[in-house]
Amino acid sequence: MSIASRLFDFLSKKKKVSEGGGEEAIKKQISMGKMTARDRINAILDEGSFYEYDMFVEHKCEDFGMNSKELPADGVITGTGTMFGQPVCIYAQDFTVAGGSLGLMHARKITKIMDHAIKLGVPIICINDSGGARIQEGVNSLAGYGEIFFRNTRASGVIPQISVILGPCAGGAVYSPALTDFVFVVDNISKMFITGPEVVKSVLGEEISMEDLGGAKIHAEVTGNAHFFANSEAESFEQIKRLITFIPWSNRKKALKFPPKSKVSQIDIQNILPQDSTQPYDVRDVIRAVADDADFMEVQELWAANIVIGFCRINGDTIGIIGNQPLVMAGVLDVDSSDKAARFIRYCDAFNIPIVTFVDLPGYMPGVDQEHAGVIRHGAKLLYAYSEATVPKITVILRKAYGGGYIAMCSRHLGADFVFAWPNAEIAVMGPEGAANIIFRKEIMSAKNPDEMRKIKVKEYTDKFSNPYVAAANGYIDAVIKAEETRSYIAHSIEISQDKLEVMPTKKHGIPPF
Repeated sequence: MSIASRLFDFLSKKKKVSEGGGEEAIKKQISMGKMTARDRINAILDEGSFYEYDMFVEHKCEDFGMNSKELPADGVITGTGTMFGQPVCIYAQDFTVAGGSLGLMHARKITKIMDHAIKLGVPIICINDSGGARIQEGVNSLAGYGEIFFRNTRASGVIPQISVILGPCAGGAVYSPALTDFVFVVDNISKMFITGPEVVKSVLGEEISMEDLGGAKIHAEVTGNAHFFANSEAESFEQIKRLITFIPWSNRKKALKFPPKSKVSQIDIQNILPQDSTQPYDVRDVIRAVADDADFMEVQELWAANIVIGFCRINGDTIGIIGNQPLVMAGVLDVDSSDKAARFIRYCDAFNIPIVTFVDLPGYMPGVDQEHAGVIRHGAKLLYAYSEATVPKITVILRKAYGGGYIAMCSRHLGADFVFAWPNAEIAVMGPEGAANIIFRKEIMSAKNPDEMRKIKVKEYTDKFSNPYVAAANGYIDAVIKAEETRSYIAHSIEISQDKLEVMPTKKHGIPPF
């Protein structure tokens, strides 16, 4: 074959691959509000930075009339590029080609780029848009999924893994995103479920829409499977770009440093907390008051909202933030909030991101529902995660820290490096009302005016125990600080803790209360 013939053959094949499933399939994709696989990659990466690999890979299945020539790129685009000038690996399933179905070679294109990401120490971005396993390939499709899951697990805690659900993600396919660090979903586009509506109807006899079964809002608000919710693909891509600026490229590096634009916060931290300690406030106001440029990126904002997690910067360095949210259920810990915080702690610890915890809670959620849902086991995950973490851990008690909640929220007893408290902090086994009713029960019941006596005893208990000074006298708190000193204390603590060294017991790994 002449050079001209070879060149013509190459260009023809490349054109066929770049067209995906063809003009009609692409039009249908766009009509659903979805971008093509290549357009998605180009929208996420720096302009002109994408290099594609394995463009001409073909499947080996010859059963059921399968023809590899009809499946350009075998339905998945893989390659490398840059974000903010830094290298990343990326793949995007192409729904226009056989519904983005996964066969063995499709999977091996994915695992190959995952292997590159692990070796190179760079993030992997996984764009999911697939109808599931390619049925014609039988067990080979299942083998492909298994090889992906294996690498997701091996890569965990080594490089950031970001999943973007931009279409269906069904059956076994859902476990890859579930094994990654962050999952992004888009309203009316993202669909994640183990079994589809048809199966639910045939097995349970229930009619349910795909959206109600596993739509974006369900996973952002109910299941907690999604970390970021967007109204459009473009919005989702901007979220990804923002997140990537906060996190390290691997566990061997620190996140990029972005010096603050201003050294003065625009939020008056002194006036955030209400005078009445029973009144709620938004803990995110406290976070923004200490963050560089009041910039805070919240993670899983719509799920388990009684606890807040996310990233900010202090003096240009990324910090992981955890805070009880008094606006929701008084900030109590329950099954979901414990899971949410514990997982985030382990992420920060794996990638060497210091953790700052803001405490204001009455304790763990009481009740039969929580007990039966396993609040003991789930609550223990939070204790385990804080105790295991070896990154710098700074705790600030803003207001209430009662009972098990005081211990669980990164107390000195779980290995916090520095613990500070505001002067109005209340630290005790339980709230003054409940404690007084137990301790002074006889005196209250025998008094001529039980209500008046109760008030006296509540104040007595409050003065003696519901303050930060008893804990400070025992060395459990390092300093009682004014609200306006919070940022400087946190910044100093992180600065002097950056070379912290902890000697851990020799073991293969611990056994968390999964």
